Amino acid sequence: MTTKTSANAWEDALIAEWRANDGHVTSGPLAGHPLLLMTSTGARSGEPRRAILTYARDGDAYLVAGTAGGSQTDPAWVRNVEANPQVTLEVGNTSFAATAGVHLDGAERDRLWDIQVRTNPWFGEYPAKVGRTIPMVRLTRTDG
Repeated sequence: MTTKTSANAWEDALIAEWRANDGHVTSGPLAGHPLLLMTSTGARSGEPRRAILTYARDGDAYLVAGTAGGSQTDPAWVRNVEANPQVTLEVGNTSFAATAGVHLDGAERDRLWDIQVRTNPWFGEYPAKVGRTIPMVRLTRTDG
């Protein structure tokens, strides 16, 4: 079982490698994935919460899927951005403010999911694996 401490150590190492390589991970299970770091505000705690997420693009916006790595429940960050849609993104070597729009179902959610799967084909396996509709989040830059 992974403890919070070891998960944070793994995340810290991943983020360090990612930052050292201008936003690219070159080793481990996420090597080559398009990754961003999203900092949201905890829905209950009000504390900053980070999430390392694989993304796709929809025009100028970033798309992320609430797969929770294949879990049968939505990740906590989905509740966080529903409650507090103002987030900070770090993509490559750039940080900026963004607003999260959560799409739990419907035509727009399906359109965003299709983009995610076209960009990152391995996501196509998640719906059958998790047995739930995976929320999609569209992150739009707000600081110009």
